[in-house]
Amino acid sequence: MSAVIVVVLVILGVLLLLAIVGGAMASRRNRAGEDDLRRRLRDVDRQLAAATAADRGWERGALDAAARSAFAERRPGARIEQLELVQVIDEPGTDHDLAIFRVTTAAPTAVPPARLTLGRRDGAWYAAALEDGE
Repeated sequence: MSAVIVVVLVILGVLLLLAIVGGAMASRRNRAGEDDLRRRLRDVDRQLAAATAADRGWERGALDAAARSAFAERRPGARIEQLELVQVIDEPGTDHDLAIFRVTTAAPTAVPPARLTLGRRDGAWYAAALEDGE
């Protein structure tokens, strides 16, 4: 083999190695930022849900109290550590409105956060569903 072919093959090998290493580093960086992106998106969704609730005239204090009461009825003895409004579904009228909460309980009954859905009938909030897990 001539020296020129050897040099070209070495250069191509180095370029291929750099491309592989660069791709691996970019993939790792993207995975590392994925959790932060998901967290920021959840924060934005919560803020949007809270803003929609406030904008539509829903009283947040009464909504939180209804969520706590509904959770206590379905999970007696479980103490709520964190209650987050994560979604508001505001249909025309009030009988189709939904408020969805993420409920985190405290020890000793700590389990993965539950999803509590409140519905509204005749202006009053009621527990429409309580689902375990994330």
